[in-house]
Amino acid sequence: MLGMANGMATTKLTITLDDDQFEELKRFVAAGRATSVSGFVRHAVEVALNDAAGWSRMLHEALDASGGPMTTAERAWADDILGHAGSKAKKRRPA
Repeated sequence: MLGMANGMATTKLTITLDDDQFEELKRFVAAGRATSVSGFVRHAVEVALNDAAGWSRMLHEALDASGGPMTTAERAWADDILGHAGSKAKKRRPA
């Protein structure tokens, strides 16, 4: 469902939260620490997106300063160390 908030187009969606998280959000609103549950979630998403963009920018700057994008071997090593799904580390079976 599309709507307008602060002059910007919005999309209404359903999210799932733990009951404790939802109760805490309602307490924030009741205490005046957030304008609404939706407002709090919009703010949290904005902060998370800005944070992700910042980390991405920092990663690209670091890669540029250290010789450019990761090679396939470097990416495989990083995936193995970090235990990312799809990496060889996840596919190994314990001995």
